[in-house]
Amino acid sequence: MKTNLGSRLWRYFILLVVGAYLLIPLYSMLDFSTKPFGGAGARTLRAWKVIPRQEDLGQAVAVSLIMATIVMLLILLLIVPTVVWVHLKLPKFIRPLELICLIPLAIPAIVLVVGIAPLYRWISVHITESPLTLSFVYSMLVLPFTYRALSASLSVVDIATISEAARTLGASTIRTIFGIVMPTIRSGVMSGAVISIALVLGEYTISSLLNYKTLQVVIFLIGKDDGNVAVAVSLASLLFVFLLLFVIPTTKAPKTLPEEQVV
Repeated sequence: MKTNLGSRLWRYFILLVVGAYLLIPLYSMLDFSTKPFGGAGARTLRAWKVIPRQEDLGQAVAVSLIMATIVMLLILLLIVPTVVWVHLKLPKFIRPLELICLIPLAIPAIVLVVGIAPLYRWISVHITESPLTLSFVYSMLVLPFTYRALSASLSVVDIATISEAARTLGASTIRTIFGIVMPTIRSGVMSGAVISIALVLGEYTISSLLNYKTLQVVIFLIGKDDGNVAVAVSLASLLFVFLLLFVIPTTKAPKTLPEEQVV
């Protein structure tokens, strides 16, 4: 009984510490954003009221959301089938693939920019200057986290047996991967999508050094003129991302049988 009480108190203590760690910075941002400009006077919502009037902010939010969508599509159509294919057909290459996927973690962002800057200079001159081209770089940055999420889901599912049963029933390889295996590892796929959204909406270094106006770059530019507004925009973007990640389901709700089917 004492052991159960002690473990319960320990869990509550951990939850309290984690909650304070997450909520105190958010409260501090809210507190700073409502302070009067210059530090004198009563609290005001001026910083929040002028958010809709900020130049380039709406376009930056739209561009970042479009890039997040493109990255998620690249994950679903390229990364996930490749990982599943290697686990099914080429198990000897699982370790090399994992090593390749972890390489972006070992490369600093500034080094990555130095490497891709000539390529993006050529793209901006001959093809387009749209910041949406950053989607390909972001899909590479999210690769380590996406692979780990997929690998964790694949490790608890016997995809070899599932794919063999699908082929026995006449399913093609594409049908097996997209119609049978991917729904089975849905939690890992959606976790990768959530990570991609968080990375795209929060990345600053690469887009700034390549002179693209994404959400974080615009927030930085706003902060040069008015710190209160920049903090208010940052807090609003965090709350928006939290809401967006909360809406995206990462697990499948269990189905309940009607009462007449329950024996």
